[in-house]
Amino acid sequence: MSGLVLDGLLALALLWIAARTLTTRDLVQAAVLFIAFGLTMSLAWARLAAPDLAIAEAAIGAGLTGALVLDAVGALRGRAPAELTAAEDEE
Repeated sequence: MSGLVLDGLLALALLWIAARTLTTRDLVQAAVLFIAFGLTMSLAWARLAAPDLAIAEAAIGAGLTGALVLDAVGALRGRAPAELTAAEDEE
């Protein structure tokens, strides 16, 4: 019974983190929530008895991709607003 409650809480946490990640306006907060989602997803994979996927999700999904997203946010914050609009016009 306690396993079912834990699985339900894990599913609700994943849904809440995903919704907050998609609705937040602050890019740094969205990046941190993205990392938290990856770590929570790795817990879900561990609960589903898939330790290989849990390790891969933690390493790639939360670790590597999260670091790249945070680096991209930092690079965007370092640009002047004119550079941002010029880059958007080129696309």
